[in-house]
Amino acid sequence: MYRIERFELGAWGTNCYLLYGDGQGEATLIDAGFEPEAMLERADALGLEIGRVLLTHAHVDHIAGLSGVRKRHPDVSVYIHDAEAGFLGDAGLNLSAFLAEPIVVDPADGRLAAGESIDIAGAAWEVRHSPGHSPGGVTLYEPTQGVAIVGDTLFAGGVGRTDFPTSEPATLIRSIREQLLTLPDATRVLPGHGPETTIGRERATNPWLQS
Repeated sequence: MYRIERFELGAWGTNCYLLYGDGQGEATLIDAGFEPEAMLERADALGLEIGRVLLTHAHVDHIAGLSGVRKRHPDVSVYIHDAEAGFLGDAGLNLSAFLAEPIVVDPADGRLAAGESIDIAGAAWEVRHSPGHSPGGVTLYEPTQGVAIVGDTLFAGGVGRTDFPTSEPATLIRSIREQLLTLPDATRVLPGHGPETTIGRERATNPWLQS
């Protein structure tokens, strides 16, 4: 049985997740936003070493804490979809160029590939490529407990923004329909911002998905 803890980080309220299993000393982070200290301190309190960070995408509010994570956990490995590998070192692509202090971080250590199965906290999680908000957006889906960590692809009552230079509105809706709405209605949706929801609730009520 794995556990998931949500941390709403920074002024942009980015949801980042700490995943760990019973009796395991290693944890995985999903995204690392601004001001990650609360998440890192919780891992310390639990006696967990952060072994990996898996990035749902590489916009600044999901990567700004990577340097802090790496400083506290020097052996951590960072993974990202290949389509956004270049975003980490490019302030224009990761949308931090307009900030007072643009943010660039070291390259990722590995890639997340569509259809790949990753062991996280003792469970097999499927990587689903869900672009549109950004070209390398991914969803991590675990069927036994029915959980989908979706980044900024889908929100409670909304969808990810598509007014950024690398966004594609039609691609986003297609990703949601093909990669998320194909999951069981009871699936918990853990988004990159805001409260969690379910696939069934969004299928029935999300105004962006009604045709």
